Amino acid sequence: MSVMNLLPKGVTYYKANLHCHTVYSDGKLTPEEVKKIYRERGYSIIAFTDHRHYGNHKELNDDQFLAIAAMETDLNEFGSYQGGFDRIRTYHINWFDMDPESHKEEKAHLEQPKRRYHDIDELNGYVDKMAQLGFLACYNHPYWSLQTYEDYKDLRGFWGMEIYNHGCELDGLYGYHPQSYDEMLRSGQRLFAVATDDNHNSYSPQEALCDSFGGAVMIGAKELTYPAVMEALQKGHFYSTMSPDGRSEGPRIEEISIEDGKLFVRSSPADKIFVKTMGRFCHRAAAAPGTTIDHAEFTLTGKEGYIRVCVQDSQGRHADSNAYFLDELLKNR
Repeated sequence: MSVMNLLPKGVTYYKANLHCHTVYSDGKLTPEEVKKIYRERGYSIIAFTDHRHYGNHKELNDDQFLAIAAMETDLNEFGSYQGGFDRIRTYHINWFDMDPESHKEEKAHLEQPKRRYHDIDELNGYVDKMAQLGFLACYNHPYWSLQTYEDYKDLRGFWGMEIYNHGCELDGLYGYHPQSYDEMLRSGQRLFAVATDDNHNSYSPQEALCDSFGGAVMIGAKELTYPAVMEALQKGHFYSTMSPDGRSEGPRIEEISIEDGKLFVRSSPADKIFVKTMGRFCHRAAAAPGTTIDHAEFTLTGKEGYIRVCVQDSQGRHADSNAYFLDELLKNR
């Protein structure tokens, strides 16, 4: 049986932040300033997701940097609550434009979702309309949004969701929240997971509360061009990594492959390597005290439903793969 590489080989992995705010909404930096500080930290891709503002900053593109045209919309719960917005549930959704050259007239006048928080069919219909315009939908920070399983179990048509949000981590609101991702998967949805910054840059990069450089997606693309990067995103050719201190590098996942019923994982030096599944059963490998591991091999039972790799280092930083469903893997074998 041939090797099935779940993370593609023969590509370059570009570091990306897929959630970013600038002066076009409530951020403190211009797009040019954002590009500068992120390039200095090794990032090649930024999605400019300003609130209710579709931004296509193609003037920033060069052979070392790509700006993804995007925006973030919100849908707040109706009602009067003690504490105001602080107590109101809300959907926040990022939209990544697959092809900014298409549907230009419609994108110049994009509608926001109608204010019907409890009308899930209306929201899913809005997701469908945006998909017809070429947008990928990403569900953001459910814990910060005060949402529970009942709020997101019936969402449909989403390309991905946040598994880590650095801004939420610094707000003290569980930036790393994989439980919601697993709950979405177990509800029957098949979507990817991303780690992001959600930076607003109220603090400088030298300050401890700077909300940049904590969450990233490593995108495996053939080249740093808009079509190649968006194709990689659409296919899930990436993994996520996070570093809550915003100063160090998070773990790397260097290989996920299957051969003869065995799953092979290679990573940067780690404390633990887990393979999460649809149930409570988890494949696992751990380093002996005072040592590290950088690879692991697991025998698949065929009953996992889906598998997703989580690499954890000794400082509690994580790298997470997307979920891979076994029935799809068998179909594409």
